[in-house]
Amino acid sequence: MSTSSPEAVKKLLENMQTDLRSLSMECKKKFPPVKEAAESGIVKIKTIAARNTDILAALKENSSEVVQPFLMGCGTKEPKITQLCLAAIQRLMSHEVVSEAAAGNIINMLWQLMENSLEELKLLQTVLVLLTTNTVVHDEVLSKAIVLCFRLHFTKDNITNNTAAATVRQVVTVVFERMVAEDERFKGIVEQPPPVQGNTNRRSVTTLRPSAKDAYMLFQDLCQLVNADAPYWLVGMTEMTRTFGLELLESVLNDFPGVFLQHQEFSFLLKERVCPLVIKLFSPNIKFRQGSCSAASPAPVEKPYFPICMRLLRVVSVLIKHFYSLLVTECEIFLSLLVKFLDGEKPQWLRAVAVESVHRLCVQPHLLRSFCQSYDMKQHSTKVFRDIVNALGSFIQSLFITPNLGNVSAVGAPAGGLGSGPPGTAQGGPGPGGVSGNLTTQAAFEYRGTWIPLMTVSVQGSAKATYLEMLDKVEPPSIPEGYAMSVAFSALLDLVRGITTMIERELATEEAAAAESREAQPGKEWQPPAGAHLVWEEMVSACWCGLLAALSLLLDASTDETATENILKAELTMASLCGRLGLVTPRDAFITAICKASLPPHYALTVLSSNAANLSSKAYSIQGQSVQIISPSSESHQQVVAVGQPLGAQPQGTVVLTAKNIQCMRTLLNLAHCHGAVLGTSWQLVLATLQHLVWILGLKPSVGGALKPGRAVEGPSTVLTTAVMTDLPVISNILSRLFESSQYLDDVSLHHLINALCSLSLEAMEMAYGNNKEPSLFAVAKLLETGLVNMDRIEILWRPLTGHLLEVCQHPNSRMREWGAEALTALIKAGLDYKHEPPLGQNQRLQLLLLNPLKELSNVLHADIRQKQLESVLQILQSQGDSLGPGWPLVLGVIGAIRNDQGESLIRTAFQCLQLVVTDFLPTMPCTCLQIVVDVAGSFGLQNQELNISLTSIGLLWNISDYFFQRGETITKELERYEEAQVKQARERGETLNRPFHPAPPFDCLWLCLYAKLGELCVDPRPAVRKSAGQTLFSTIAAHGTLLQQPTWHIVVWKVLFHLLDCVRKSSTTADKEKIESGGGNILIHHSRDTAEKQWAETWVLTLAGVARIFNTRRYFLQQLGDFFEAWEVLLNHIQSAALSKNNEVSLAALKSFQEILQIVTPMKDSDRAGDALAAIGVPPVLIDPLSASGPGRPLVRSDSLVERLTRYNGAELQAPPPGEESALEDLALWWSAWNTWYRTGTDSTRPPSGQTEKLSFIPSQPFLTALIQIFPALYQHIKGNFSMEDLKKLGVILHGAVSVPISSDASPFILPSYTEAVLTSLQEAVLTSLDVLQKAICVGPENLQVMYPAIFEQLLLFVEFSCKPPQYGRMETKHVANAKYNQIQLFAPAEWVALNYVPFAERSLEVVVDLYHKTACHKAVINAKVLQSIIKTLRMPLGLKYACPSESTWKLAVSSLLKVLSIGLPVARQHSSSGKFDTMWPELANAFEDFLFTRSSPPDNLSIQEFQKNEAIDVEVVQLISTEILPFANFIPKDFVGQVMAMLNKGSIHSQSPSFTAEIDVRMREGFSKVCFETLLQFSFSNKASTPQEGYISRMALSVLLKRSQDVLQRYVEDERLSGRCPLPRQQVTEIIFVLKAISTLMDSLKKTQPENVDDNTWAQVIALYPTLVECITCSSSEVSSALKEALGPFKDFMQPPMTRLVQNGDS
Repeated sequence: MSTSSPEAVKKLLENMQTDLRSLSMECKKKFPPVKEAAESGIVKIKTIAARNTDILAALKENSSEVVQPFLMGCGTKEPKITQLCLAAIQRLMSHEVVSEAAAGNIINMLWQLMENSLEELKLLQTVLVLLTTNTVVHDEVLSKAIVLCFRLHFTKDNITNNTAAATVRQVVTVVFERMVAEDERFKGIVEQPPPVQGNTNRRSVTTLRPSAKDAYMLFQDLCQLVNADAPYWLVGMTEMTRTFGLELLESVLNDFPGVFLQHQEFSFLLKERVCPLVIKLFSPNIKFRQGSCSAASPAPVEKPYFPICMRLLRVVSVLIKHFYSLLVTECEIFLSLLVKFLDGEKPQWLRAVAVESVHRLCVQPHLLRSFCQSYDMKQHSTKVFRDIVNALGSFIQSLFITPNLGNVSAVGAPAGGLGSGPPGTAQGGPGPGGVSGNLTTQAAFEYRGTWIPLMTVSVQGSAKATYLEMLDKVEPPSIPEGYAMSVAFSALLDLVRGITTMIERELATEEAAAAESREAQPGKEWQPPAGAHLVWEEMVSACWCGLLAALSLLLDASTDETATENILKAELTMASLCGRLGLVTPRDAFITAICKASLPPHYALTVLSSNAANLSSKAYSIQGQSVQIISPSSESHQQVVAVGQPLGAQPQGTVVLTAKNIQCMRTLLNLAHCHGAVLGTSWQLVLATLQHLVWILGLKPSVGGALKPGRAVEGPSTVLTTAVMTDLPVISNILSRLFESSQYLDDVSLHHLINALCSLSLEAMEMAYGNNKEPSLFAVAKLLETGLVNMDRIEILWRPLTGHLLEVCQHPNSRMREWGAEALTALIKAGLDYKHEPPLGQNQRLQLLLLNPLKELSNVLHADIRQKQLESVLQILQSQGDSLGPGWPLVLGVIGAIRNDQGESLIRTAFQCLQLVVTDFLPTMPCTCLQIVVDVAGSFGLQNQELNISLTSIGLLWNISDYFFQRGETITKELERYEEAQVKQARERGETLNRPFHPAPPFDCLWLCLYAKLGELCVDPRPAVRKSAGQTLFSTIAAHGTLLQQPTWHIVVWKVLFHLLDCVRKSSTTADKEKIESGGGNILIHHSRDTAEKQWAETWVLTLAGVARIFNTRRYFLQQLGDFFEAWEVLLNHIQSAALSKNNEVSLAALKSFQEILQIVTPMKDSDRAGDALAAIGVPPVLIDPLSASGPGRPLVRSDSLVERLTRYNGAELQAPPPGEESALEDLALWWSAWNTWYRTGTDSTRPPSGQTEKLSFIPSQPFLTALIQIFPALYQHIKGNFSMEDLKKLGVILHGAVSVPISSDASPFILPSYTEAVLTSLQEAVLTSLDVLQKAICVGPENLQVMYPAIFEQLLLFVEFSCKPPQYGRMETKHVANAKYNQIQLFAPAEWVALNYVPFAERSLEVVVDLYHKTACHKAVINAKVLQSIIKTLRMPLGLKYACPSESTWKLAVSSLLKVLSIGLPVARQHSSSGKFDTMWPELANAFEDFLFTRSSPPDNLSIQEFQKNEAIDVEVVQLISTEILPFANFIPKDFVGQVMAMLNKGSIHSQSPSFTAEIDVRMREGFSKVCFETLLQFSFSNKASTPQEGYISRMALSVLLKRSQDVLQRYVEDERLSGRCPLPRQQVTEIIFVLKAISTLMDSLKKTQPENVDDNTWAQVIALYPTLVECITCSSSEVSSALKEALGPFKDFMQPPMTRLVQNGDS
């Protein structure tokens, strides 16, 4: 209810009346005047109430009168009355109905009461009510009221004193509140500024308004009083204390700063009065040194007095806080003093309150900034801010270093007030300081044995002081141990927190402004206000050293987790702030501190120690005291949570991690995570430390670079407590998040991070050299993590990142390498997988950049790296294969970077990649890469580690060629487009385009590269590869050659095919002949392939056959090339050198190829035993075309379809184009070139070896020779027009040579027929065929060819001789075939050479001769060349040998042939007898007859009677020929010849035997033969037709010889018979006698048949003379002889009565 409401007024009036009534009652007796006054007062009030509407105003007007009764009542000095009056007065006051005059009266009355010491409390209450309810009291009245209160403060009564003090305080406040209110009222009014006075007097208050004037006077007098001077305004003061004065001053300054700041007068007071006063009062504290003896100084030093000192500090705090801006210079002094008070020599309590004061400053960052601006940044000024911080730091250090000094308090408190020994002294019970219980649980700092407990002194951010508030204490209090430390610690933390939050807030504002301005004016650079940054930088520069020193020490000494956390947080925020401000040194220093704290004590980490050395050299001084940055001590009582190995080159035992280390580590992680952007170069420190911690904790990298707890590899295994075990996943997680957060860093910071990681990694690499210890993989793993999260801007960090990882991949330590590769490949894969903007397909540069390191890896020689590289290629292919585009050359380069030292598995992996490429990705890659694919596939073929891969890669080349074929058109287009672009570029640069096989079009070049690559493979050292490559090369050329343009074929022929032939020939001829031992024991090598030479032979065969086949199938296409003839010559040259190579397989195959290019394929023969002509040539059976469909969109005329090939192989001629004139001529040249090759080959291969053949020389095989000779007939067909006699001779030499070649005994069973079969070998047949072809050609040819007949006869007759005289092959020892016993041939015995069985061949030749002679006997050439004589001469040998012939069929054939030839030839001879052309033939013929009929050889023992008789019949035939064909024409025949014939018949008729009989041979009698001879002889002997007496003489002489011989034989026999007695005679003698007896009987028969006139008398005489001898033989014992004798004696009966007539006639004649 308001005091002016009607109810309140009514109540007031009632109360007043009641009060007055009570007063009048009380004073009735004793004080009548008072009673009267009271009563008149009642009347007065009633009157006022009745008359006035505004009763209160009226009351106030009349208040002097209204109050009068009460004042009088007080004057009575009666307590009861006085109390009543004072209460009434108070009621009036509270209703504000007291006027100024009344108030003066009241005050005077109160003063009297005060002087009488009455109702003191009531007085104070009344004054208070009076002054607070209204503002009527001013000036002297006011001052009197205030003095009254002061006077009451100094009474003897404590309660009064305290109440008075409170009242004074309130009154002072009221005075100033009035002034503030007054200022409010006058705010809007503009005042005239007071005239400036030259000399401002302290009393010049004329310019102030009333309330302000009061306040001014009051404040001025307070200063006077404190300074112990007389007051100007507060008249009547009797006494005053400084402490109270200071308190009042402080409260005014603190509560009404505005007054002093707004009014010059007051500011003046501050400067002129307050500050000097404070400085004066401080002096005892400044001079005092604890412990110094006062007697020594000349004047006694006043001791510091706690109450004043503490109040002064409070005042100073307020002054600094509120009036810093006014009192810059004074504050400098105050702050310097404050710093001095922290000195170790000052009393402990003084230091404590000083620290509290400093703490108050520390929670006011803006103030601190002002200090910095005002002092530190000015020249020649004290660096106040720096000193404050340093003072705090050295204060904290001093507490650890000299702990015991502070325990003696200034006023002699009990010495050693608080034990500060190590906690051990205070265990067990209450210690000296009353701290009981176990101290280890209490938060504390401990350093080198000094233990300081930590107390909670104030809430963070507020400086709640303890000792500065002890206003009631007069004696200095005892300061508990650790209090000062705790305050200083809080101050430090608040200082850091304040500065950092302030600066960061301002930075944030600035950044926001910058962003805004950028939005508003994008073009314009935003400039920050200049000063701000300077201040911040100066502040940080000023404080960091001190802060760091203190915080590091505290961190080291801290035993409490929370304290540690706070210290770390402070260091962290400082580091981050320095980073943001770009202050590198302080930033690094703070970070180093955290890093050091994370690591075990004394841990050798070079990065940190070098950095610390930098700092400790900057020892800084605080007011002359040198403060060193204290290095951490190691004796901290900390819980050990992990034991691990230090990371270093030399194992150094174990190190210990404490919980604090882990806590610091987490701070470090936090720092890096949240403030990575400002770390810059100090990433190095942070990461180095983390690396070591991670190592000690045994974290190892896992997929993606995250670190997971893993076992240490060697040394004592890491020991972790469960506490830290649960922490590890968290730490690992934070570590990963730390690097994930690198995606929010700007580019520069990111580079710093990468550089730091790289240099860390380099150190790790250094350390891992030369030992196989587990290396630290921290850096590598984190590089990987960083790369992975920054994929969106990978370009900017790719080069340094991958460049470094590539170095890691080359490290000798395998684990290091493995991770380098893991990181690199993971990054590449991630990079390719990442959805870049624009996508990789459109950003070719980026794609190549990403793939490049993959390529670089190929330069690393370590197998594990290669393995990793290839695995990633495989993954890239599987995931990105379709989109690689321009990256293909790189990828293919990686796949193809194989070396033979890489080992199988690597090559196999690489090959898998290639297979994937060829099967899946050829269509997706640019066509320009196809050539690379070919090269890579080729290089897999050439590697020698894994044969199967080489072979499969050749298969891939075939697949690639297929692909080229199918996509020919698109590839051509794309390549031509590319080519155009290249040409254009080259032209612009003025260079020539340089690519392989240049003039050919690009698509053809692709084919040529493929062919060239296959060509290289065809000369690989491994036979299987060569074979496969060869087959593939020729198949691709065959299948796809049609796609090539004509000029390209020129390159194919010369650069691919002939080049290949050259290489193969060279390798084959130089190949090793050493036997290859069967490889690895599990592969058996066939004996035909057991030397390198034999294996190369196979290659040669294959190559030659392939080239020949191409020449054959593409003949007409190739002929259109200009230099076909040269090519043909080269090919023939190759064929020749192959045919002459000393290898049967090659030479034979060469001939097959020869046959093929001549388009002759021999018909099959069983005797070839090759099974299959194709296999013999080495033509792979690739007949079925793998590509039956022709390429897209081009009708393809396939020149070698399956049908055609098959027909070709079956010997069908290829269709030839219509022969024009030129082509016929050219063809002829080709054929003659072929003939020359054939001739050279034949000559060289059949030429017998000269000289001794001790060492085995090469002897061509039968199939080879056969093939060689088989080529001739076909070849001849083409050259017969110009085939000359000279050529025929050459041919003859070759044929003869070929037939003479022996065969090795191991081959003989396969080639030779068994001896009994009269079969020709293929070779012999071929030879005869050749001659046959020739003679047929001559037969139908023109006349002039017939001169060749004799040469052919000569050749054939040479062959006929072989039947008896096998040809010699050089001087080679050959066994005759009969002796080479097949069953005795050992497989590996040195080959014996076996001459062939030439009999069948000779016999066949003989038949041919006879046939030919039959046809040609009358030809002039044949007659002139005395062919008949040659035939006879040749036949003489078999005829003469007869039974001695190697085969009996020979002489039989010879005889029959002779008979046939003679039957044709003799008539011719007779016809030409006059010409003398046959003269020489007759003696030859005679000799032939002689040799045959009277052979020197005896028939074999086992000859049967029937056989003998058959043979005899042959002899008889010959004699019959003589009798029919020769003797009847004796007149045309030379006489000598006839004589010879007669002599022969004579000889035959008497069974003449050669005297050289050996006893063993059983000679059978040729009775029939003798008979015929005899008959013929007689027929011609006694023929009257004898043309000359000479003939008759011959026959007669022959008879007499015969008879004479018979006589001798008989006589000898008779004698022998007689002598031998009982013994039978030898068989042959008996035979002989029988023979003679038979001859005699024959003779008798002949004589009987002959005309008697033809027989000579002498003959008869001789015949008769035989008779007695015959008779003597009768006594013989042999029955055979007897029967023969009987036959012989029988005819003699005709002689018993000789016819007389005859004798007469004879006698007559």
